[in-house]
Amino acid sequence: METIMRKTLPVLLALTSLSGCISPLPPVNPQMAWVDLETQTGKLIMAESLDKHRLRDGRFFQVTPGSHDLVARFDYEVYIGGMAMNTELPNRLCYLSVHYDHFEAGQRYRLEGIALGFNASARLYNDKGEEVAEQNNVFCIP
Repeated sequence: METIMRKTLPVLLALTSLSGCISPLPPVNPQMAWVDLETQTGKLIMAESLDKHRLRDGRFFQVTPGSHDLVARFDYEVYIGGMAMNTELPNRLCYLSVHYDHFEAGQRYRLEGIALGFNASARLYNDKGEEVAEQNNVFCIP
């Protein structure tokens, strides 16, 4: 019995930790604004904090109308170009801060993380595809 527990416990723990990743998104609240996250040049962009409060689900922001500070975690590989001797691309982790004063209830926004060499940036677009804000602070490691 003890052998079975030793073998099944790690599997159960792994499945439990993955359940947060595959859970469905909550329903969109029409009284709030929804912010999707996207990147074409990075590996991953996740919601990190809203108004200095850490978020539990990094797949989106859902905010009340008005002014908010969004921080997203942005992971990407640095492409240096040329004929580098090292075949592995260095990874970079950045925290992108975006402030926007005019979130509207029922509207959908898109926060896009952009990587260009060692530089990272973010842009916030409204549902018409118009840029409404860009990062006001970027902090990267390394």
